Amino acid sequence: MTTSSPPVGIVSIGTYSPASQVTAADIAAASGLPEWVIRDKMGITRKFVAGPDDQPNEMAIKAALDCLAQTDIRPDEIDLVICTTEEWREYLLWTSGIHLAQEIGATNAWALDLHMRCATTVGAMKMARDMMVADPEINTVLIAGGYRVSDFIDFGNARTSFMWNIGSGAGAMLLRKGWPRNHVLGSHVIVDGSMSKHVLVPASGTAQFATPQDMAGDNGVPASQFYFDLLEPEAMKNRLNAVSMDNWLRCVDEALRKSGSKPDGAPYSRSDIDFLNMILIKPSGHREMLERLGLSEEQSVYLGEIGHTGEQDAMFSIREGLAAGRLKDGDLMAIVAAGIGYVWAAGVVRWGEAEGDQ
Repeated sequence: MTTSSPPVGIVSIGTYSPASQVTAADIAAASGLPEWVIRDKMGITRKFVAGPDDQPNEMAIKAALDCLAQTDIRPDEIDLVICTTEEWREYLLWTSGIHLAQEIGATNAWALDLHMRCATTVGAMKMARDMMVADPEINTVLIAGGYRVSDFIDFGNARTSFMWNIGSGAGAMLLRKGWPRNHVLGSHVIVDGSMSKHVLVPASGTAQFATPQDMAGDNGVPASQFYFDLLEPEAMKNRLNAVSMDNWLRCVDEALRKSGSKPDGAPYSRSDIDFLNMILIKPSGHREMLERLGLSEEQSVYLGEIGHTGEQDAMFSIREGLAAGRLKDGDLMAIVAAGIGYVWAAGVVRWGEAEGDQ
């Protein structure tokens, strides 16, 4: 970030969770694994899952309205809506961001849909900030999306147990150029395309389209083809174990480097991080990340009673961090995320009044 760049700040965040829940006991009964494994090893106490009326983009609208209810900024002041509603949504071949903008009253905004799996919020924040810096006519951006990927989780498939924490819900974040608080600083993204086809829903696109006959079972297509599957378990396991934590830390270090200088002119480093905002992963991985960053468990929140809401985890972590008093004014927050494909991402935010951020 250069000294001539206008600051971009987070005005407010919003969230939405469905009423329906699945508990560790429910998952244990469906999977055959002991409840303590689900709870202690996988970190799932409960997770929110969509009911029949919880459509993905409709949940995003509710989160966006929650976000806007916390500020005096009017919907018609929004210049751009970046919709992060997942590809599994109300309709195929649909631009859900346009619908979201219309429903919340963002009548002067244009909209686009953005997907980078569970790292999308970091990517959206980077895009929003970069666009506001580059374009004098973009001053206010709403990021919002709904997530109902829990529909594709099969507790009978142990290969996908690392995804059993996936739930449903929505999140939203309002950004404004020149906002005096919660400045969005640097970010960094790494991808590894060698794993791009390791985790798929086999019968879901043009390669194997799910016809009405398939869905009815008339063609003999196994029901498992309509759920997530890990197609190359050993290859993915070996590759992830070899690169994942290092890639996350590289993203954090690069995001810090791109965040400019502290008020005293020194560069940011890991020792400056006060709060870890991390997507929901197994507890041992979360603890390792805290340890590698030199942080305590009181400098983060764990979303084991909410579930993994994909890229929307970032907003839930902010909400829970503020509620617990763990995210405070003056804190440097690292948002850390990853998505199947594989992508790792990190962004840095100076929470609260931010004197001297460059």
